[in-house]
Parts: sequence; structure tokens; C-alpha cells
Amino acid sequence: MTRDELQHLIDLIVREMVAVNASPVARCGCHAVISDCCPDRLRGVMEAGATRVGVLATGGAPADIAHLIDHTMLKPDASRREIETLCQEAAKYRFATVCVNPTWVSVAHSLLSGTGVLVCSVVGFPLGATTPDVKAYETRRAIFDGAREIDMVINVGALKSGDLRLVERDIEAVVDPCRDCGVLSKVIIEAALLSDDEKITACTLAKAAAADYVKTSTGFGPGGATASDVALMRRVVGAEMGVKAAGGVRDLSSLKAMVAAGASRVGASAGVKIVQEVRN
Repeated sequence: MTRDELQHLIDLIVREMVAVNASPVARCGCHAVISDCCPDRLRGVMEAGATRVGVLATGGAPADIAHLIDHTMLKPDASRREIETLCQEAAKYRFATVCVNPTWVSVAHSLLSGTGVLVCSVVGFPLGATTPDVKAYETRRAIFDGAREIDMVINVGALKSGDLRLVERDIEAVVDPCRDCGVLSKVIIEAALLSDDEKITACTLAKAAAADYVKTSTGFGPGGATASDVALMRRVVGAEMGVKAAGGVRDLSSLKAMVAAGASRVGASAGVKIVQEVRN
């Protein structure tokens, strides 16, 4: 990285931090998180950039909430039978994707062929502590096996060490092959491990790398998605990127809180329960 490129990167991050911290952080009564989470305040953002959740501008639930959900099973002891059940549920309820570990991508792709439900897989999961070239290979292999969305975990240690160039290369190693293949890329920042300034930096780097989404959590860290983190991430990336909330979204009320805060996709293992809540 040249001196000019480094300065440009620093300027990007500083500009985002100043924008986010320009006004005092207030709490709104409806969600008890920062005031920009309020559905009325986010109306323009959702209508401009989150087509799947535009109908949520008033705070209600869409008629077909399943299209917001990545039906997820990432536990290490998941059996083939559990993956088959996951795919059957996804096809029945018309979830956006199933999100599975790389070893199950080809199975899920075969089971979901013709259903309209896509396969999402994870890269550098759940720690993010592999090198960019390894993540690039993981990405290409998952795409080869049938994944059409990739959720990658950033190198959290590099971010906390201030090695922003390594984090940038780490993200680009996944985003570039995704873009080449027409596959969506999502960048997991593992927000529970980060300060607000680090969250802003991570989201800014993901945006600079032209990722499609930023994502809150792996679900395997010390904490999951919070509405305040989602709202902060939405403020940083603006309307042109997606924000995915994942980890701890177990019912309809928590999903609605995440969407009200700015999420345009939700990762949940309780997707069937949530959809049934809506239908009931």
C-alpha cells in the first residue's frame, strides 16, 4: 500500500467516525436503542436500499417474512439428516437461503435445486483467523459446490492490532471471487468483540471493498446481534449495502427489532418458529 492509498483509507475511516459521532447518542422509547433505530427515522434508508424490508417502514411485519431469513445450521455436529430437514423447511417456508458449513454446500445445493431457495456458506468460520489466500480458496470451493452467498469472518485480531491493510486484503480475498461469480458477499465483523470505533472501521473497510452486506456476528462469539449494533452499522454503510443481523434472533419480536434498527437480512436457526408466529 502506498502512502497516498494509506492516507485515503484513513480519511475514509475518519469521515465515517465523525459522521456517526456528530450528534449525541439518544435513546428512543420504542426500542431503547439509539434514536436512529426508530422505524420512522429509518424509513428513507429502508425504502432506498432494502427492498426486502421496505414494507416494514411502519414497524409492522411483512406478509412473507421468510424472505428476510437465512435458515441457519452451523453447529459442528450437524448430521446429514438435520441438513436435509433444514432444506425441507427452507423449501416449504421459502426462506431466502439455507446457511450451512462448507462440507454441506453440495448436499444443500442438490436438495434445493429448483426451489428458488439459495445456499449460503461461511468462510474463515467462526474465528476469522486464517490467511487471505486460504479464505480465497474456501470461497471459490464453496461457490464451485453451489453456494450463491458467502458469509466471511474478518481477521478480528488484525483489526484490533490496527493492521488495516491486512483486514482490507482479507475482505477483498473473499469479495473479489464472489463478484467475479455473481455471488453475494457478507462480511461478519463479530461486533461483540469490537469497540464502536472498531465497528465503524470494519464496516468502512467492507464498504470500501464493495462487499454486499455487513453482518453482526457468527453466533459463536461472546454475544450476538443487538439492535444498537445494527443501527450503528446501517448508519456507517448507508442505504446501498445490506446489513445482516445474526446470533440470538429467536422470535418474531427480536426479528422486528433488528429490522426496525436497519437489518435487511436476518440469520436464524429459529426461522420456522418465527414464520409460524407471523402466520398465527
